[in-house]
Amino acid sequence: MSLYYVQKLLYHLNRDEGVRRRYEVDFNELLATVELTQEEVNAIRKPDLGLLYVFGVNGQILLQYATFRGITWPDYIEELRHGLKKYGPVRQGLYAETGYEGVDSHTARIIARRDTC
Repeated sequence: MSLYYVQKLLYHLNRDEGVRRRYEVDFNELLATVELTQEEVNAIRKPDLGLLYVFGVNGQILLQYATFRGITWPDYIEELRHGLKKYGPVRQGLYAETGYEGVDSHTARIIARRDTC
């Protein structure tokens, strides 16, 4: 997996008008210019925000990409939750390093810790 290249492409889609024009003209050609796995290409193309999150894509980059693709905040959050349920824990990046498994898991640990005090 190439988390760096996934994030780099999404970052440029979020910020660079030239890259956005290439997206609009020929998205497949744009995706072919980056070294990505077929799973990554499919997740970006769909978009499968839950899978991109599980890949480890930074939340700020992913949120801007979701907005670019017309996905609302509540749907964005739901897709991340769905991704964790469908694909398992985050595989790489900051969220994997911290062991973050999503809002529901985090909240359950807080409640369990509070109940033991």
